[in-house]
Amino acid sequence: MISFHPRRHQFASCACCQSTGLSRRQLVCGAVAIGAAAVLPAAPAAARERVLIDTHHHFYPPEYQKLWLDWEDQRKIPHFAGQVAWSKAKAIEDMDEAGIRVGVLSIASTPGVWFNLDAEKASRLARDCNDFAAAMMRDHPGRFGLFATLSMLDVDRTLKEIEYALDTLKADGIGLQTNYGDKWLGHAAFTPVFDELNRRNAVVYVHPLVASCCAQLSVGAFPAVIEVPHDTTRTITSLLLSGGLARWRNINWLFSHAGGTMPMMAGRIESFYARSGGTSAAPAFAPEGIMGEFRRLNYDTANSTSAAAIAALRELVPVSRITYGSDYPYFALDQMTKLEQLGFDESDLRAIGSGNACRLIPRLTP
Repeated sequence: MISFHPRRHQFASCACCQSTGLSRRQLVCGAVAIGAAAVLPAAPAAARERVLIDTHHHFYPPEYQKLWLDWEDQRKIPHFAGQVAWSKAKAIEDMDEAGIRVGVLSIASTPGVWFNLDAEKASRLARDCNDFAAAMMRDHPGRFGLFATLSMLDVDRTLKEIEYALDTLKADGIGLQTNYGDKWLGHAAFTPVFDELNRRNAVVYVHPLVASCCAQLSVGAFPAVIEVPHDTTRTITSLLLSGGLARWRNINWLFSHAGGTMPMMAGRIESFYARSGGTSAAPAFAPEGIMGEFRRLNYDTANSTSAAAIAALRELVPVSRITYGSDYPYFALDQMTKLEQLGFDESDLRAIGSGNACRLIPRLTP
């Protein structure tokens, strides 16, 4: 069994990350809630029959875990006392308990597969992580999907990993970070990568992390609380303004955490950039208008099931653009119970629970 440290979700160089952390009580509350559910009245038949696919499901190969520990040790960052255990067996056990049929695996936490590695070593680590996930898929047919990770440090190596992941491992898509070395996804350096993913009609899942530029900006909270959701907004905006969303129309984008702060910021972004050259025509970088471009994207619900967050997301996109996500093992798998309380009808819940994921990844269709 691999010990998993939630603190690594924070930016390591930030002083507040070294002194502030979640309590053990907070970390286990999800498990307690799941245990308590066993004594509650049985769920309605429709809910019991609902299929759930978790599109935001993290995994941690042993080599990755060791490098992460060493990376923290080198920075003299104390290890978090309240550890959350992760293993392949425990992931399946937790999925069964929460009614998750499929977990789509991804590695997407600060600092990704970098660890101050050179391009060759980072690419090798990405390959090892993808092979580990592919073995989970083979060993447990029908239980896991894969958003394969890329190092993005070297274009040629990255293109080779795309070919290997999609053609050999049969990954369901590609999992990326919101930024790489303070280059957000709309940066010109990544154009060859996205041109290839666009050619392949790939699903591209994007997970935020704390950018090194902004880790010190938090106001008493550790950076993952505020900077992580903001970084999703930064990278979507970079893709919009750079023309990336207009150029790569065949990519099926999936963004984490209900789009971060994008549902609240979309109107403000539109108010500044809706017109080009003083005309009423849509700008060239937004063929369907700025709000139309945001509505073409897909968003998961991971750790974003509060009434306010879901209300904002539903104003931005139709239900058909929302997938169920958990952010396991940071948060409990069974977050569908919260969505059930927010006014969705059963057809909407089925679409969010699995239907929309199956549209993006037809292989997962029961």
